Amino acid sequence: MSIAATLLPEFDQEMAVTRRLLVLVPEAEAGWKPHPKSFALGDLAAHIVNLLAWADLTFMHTEFDVNPPGGEPVQAPRFKGTADLLERFDAGVVRVRALLAGQPDEAFAIHWTLLNGGQTVLSMPRLACWRGFIMNHIIHHRGQLSVYLRLRDVPLPSIYGPTADMK
Repeated sequence: MSIAATLLPEFDQEMAVTRRLLVLVPEAEAGWKPHPKSFALGDLAAHIVNLLAWADLTFMHTEFDVNPPGGEPVQAPRFKGTADLLERFDAGVVRVRALLAGQPDEAFAIHWTLLNGGQTVLSMPRLACWRGFIMNHIIHHRGQLSVYLRLRDVPLPSIYGPTADMK
């Protein structure tokens, strides 16, 4: 079995769970923050969706600079509404799933480097980047989103099992 084939079931499962939370993002609460230093609820949800683009950057390039010397810093799309969020998420999941499925095993060993202003932030094989910087990153922020939703009294769906909101 190929590396990609072993990763796809987890990707499918985690993206289904992620979508169950994203669909609950209340547009009227998009600007709410649990703390002044925190993401706003809508921007946290947008960040989760934007993280799918890192798969494109990781598998189609060998490095990426978020703040290239002499260039403009990267500006990720902001929250524009729940419908837009879900549309971008669904398209991203289809795109990333196809990209991941098409990777030969040897592609996962190629090093990928994240730069900021020309300085290396991290450099690791694509497989490690996929696990740590993309999937774990999405899951981490999804966990934050579930707390934000709970704090806004939004009933939570099952993630890895029953929640206090399930009867």
